[in-house]
Amino acid sequence: MKNEFIVKNARVIDPSRNIDKICDVMVADGVFAEKVSAKAKVLDAKGLVLAPGFVDMHVHLREPGQTAKESIATGTAAAAAGGFTSLLAMPNTSPAADSPASIRLINDIISETAKVRVYQSGCITENRGGERLAPYGSLKKLGVKAITDDGSCVQNNELMRNAMEYAKMFGLFVMDHCQENTLTANGQMHEGEWSVRLGLGGWPSAAEDIIVSRDVILAYYTHSHIHLQHISSALSVDIIRNAKRRGVSVSAEATPHHLSLTDECLKNYDTNFKMCPPLRAQSDVDALIEGVVDGTIEVIATDHAPHTDTEKDREFDRAPFGITGLETAFSVCHGVLVRSGKIKLPKLVKLMSTRPAELLGLDAGTLKPGTPADFVLIDENEEYVYSNPLSRSENSPWLGKKLRARVVQTFLGGKRVYIKK
Repeated sequence: MKNEFIVKNARVIDPSRNIDKICDVMVADGVFAEKVSAKAKVLDAKGLVLAPGFVDMHVHLREPGQTAKESIATGTAAAAAGGFTSLLAMPNTSPAADSPASIRLINDIISETAKVRVYQSGCITENRGGERLAPYGSLKKLGVKAITDDGSCVQNNELMRNAMEYAKMFGLFVMDHCQENTLTANGQMHEGEWSVRLGLGGWPSAAEDIIVSRDVILAYYTHSHIHLQHISSALSVDIIRNAKRRGVSVSAEATPHHLSLTDECLKNYDTNFKMCPPLRAQSDVDALIEGVVDGTIEVIATDHAPHTDTEKDREFDRAPFGITGLETAFSVCHGVLVRSGKIKLPKLVKLMSTRPAELLGLDAGTLKPGTPADFVLIDENEEYVYSNPLSRSENSPWLGKKLRARVVQTFLGGKRVYIKK
């Protein structure tokens, strides 16, 4: 007997097929179906939006080695609450995800504890040290789809060129954390008026712009694709836009926090606004939003980076960079992009689901019959206060704040993995 049901009366949005209408969605045995039997159960979703489950291609799950901050179990529970059904986990674990042994260990933990789909990325270089390339062929055989030294940036240009060429041979997606280290040695926040006012070390936009330019040039000469992570600078957006116009194979992501917050938020030295790259000026936020609107920025990714209260509750210059973001991403982006009139809801779904799935080659981001029934139900009008996070850490600037547009249910392979309380 098939496990089948119909979701009725929802506004169905599927950017992969240009669908935006009130219609039924049918599920049978864990996949979307074209028809079901008369015995199928009915889920009435009147007043809700049904969209493909979100895909986050930039998440720190901290396991193995840093489980005081997060685990794969708690991180994926938070993901489900935010509407995410597929995650790409970053490799800055302990040990780093740079070898077959570490990938096997992580894959075992994923299979035992993950509440949504998790794909583990591998390192560009051994131990993210920027000196020797990781064994790409071995990582690929164990299911690695992408490589990055996220949290670090390969400073050696020749090594980065070789990485892009070898990754292309193995069909691995290359992602880069864009940071020129000599410019950020003492950086604590964006270099500008507020860093001067607060007496904190400045982190100039040029540190990002230089590496974005470098990566675009290498992508051009190696005929490779490069994906640029958590873009924050107005000039970087312009560099990427011009590269796309010239036909360079480049994609880029922005985070909810860089699209909605500025460096002025640090005026009270709140370490929950300390992140890497740092929050920048309003002009940078405006440029990022413009990049989302015109397609320069193709993906919204959270850069979910949990830290313990003890780590964050200390002197500003000693506190780590990073905030959590999985549970609040949709609400924040809906506010600054959709409710503000910058883009329509189908475009936001594409940014958070369809396009990242396409870039990573995942069978996700769509409601097409025959694909896994990963989907989310959303109430665009519900207001709520973000509290009691499912993430193990609480380092969020939105904790205790009122948000609007809420994920109310999340389904993975046709099974409900989250329902709001």
